[in-house]
Amino acid sequence: MTDTPRVGGGWATAKTLAEALPFIQRYDRETVVIKYGGHAMGEDEMARAFAADAVLLKLLGLHPVIVHGGGPQISRMLKKAGVESTFIDGLRVTDAATMEVAEMVLSGAINKEIVNFINQAGEEADVRGVGLSGKDARLITVDKAQKTKRDPDSNLEQIIDLGFVGEPRHIDPQIIKALIHANEDYVPVVAPIGVSTDGETYNINADTVAGALAGALKAKRMLLLTDVEGVLGADGELIRSMSLAEAIEAIANGVATGGMIPKLETAIAAVQAGVEAVVILDGRQPHAMLAELFTDTGAGTLICA
Repeated sequence: MTDTPRVGGGWATAKTLAEALPFIQRYDRETVVIKYGGHAMGEDEMARAFAADAVLLKLLGLHPVIVHGGGPQISRMLKKAGVESTFIDGLRVTDAATMEVAEMVLSGAINKEIVNFINQAGEEADVRGVGLSGKDARLITVDKAQKTKRDPDSNLEQIIDLGFVGEPRHIDPQIIKALIHANEDYVPVVAPIGVSTDGETYNINADTVAGALAGALKAKRMLLLTDVEGVLGADGELIRSMSLAEAIEAIANGVATGGMIPKLETAIAAVQAGVEAVVILDGRQPHAMLAELFTDTGAGTLICA
């Protein structure tokens, strides 16, 4: 006679933990790079929940590495400081004054808030957040970003000067590897600021930084937390998985539009650089990272070779 499975109390939690065992073993001592931004970063309760999930990943044997954005926060601080923003085709021109504010917000306020939340969530188990930017230990060397636009009159490509906006030229992950493989439980938190070979400071797109860092670390997974559930097909339904060829085709045939295009381009580049898979998922959903990594169904769109 088979006993009827118990329900209620802690039994459901126990069942969930038991079902997660194969996934916990899959990611044991593996690196997961997480791009954190969007709506989830702007609310205190959601930010604390994200930090707690990052601590849980570390305690389960993973090596989480967080890269954060901060565009809306930069805009608010620029307005508060009375610094006028100039845009070209929707792209912010980062002059010296804007760069000073961007670094203050990204490497200062946002980075240290995330680190503080991780420290609080991990205090009992002594999991510690460590705040970094690309300036630290020569982590990110950049080139000035080159953008072009077609002149409607001459039909010629013209170079757009976006100021202090950079693109990763070289990632030196030595400091990240030292932290994640230390005897202590450290969680690196990286602000998307880099330095050129001549010593100038540049702001970098956080998705791009996450992709480049994931490639340099040969991460098992890269999670792109966004404000949408993933890549939607022509029918409006979530696409659960895509090959590189399918991701490229989605851009070419217009299935991917707007802000999803650069995210897919980042995912494609990361996989080509050696990341096993990239997942685009909705960071507003509670415990989205846990659902993606430790369940059969996942939580977004997975892109792999």
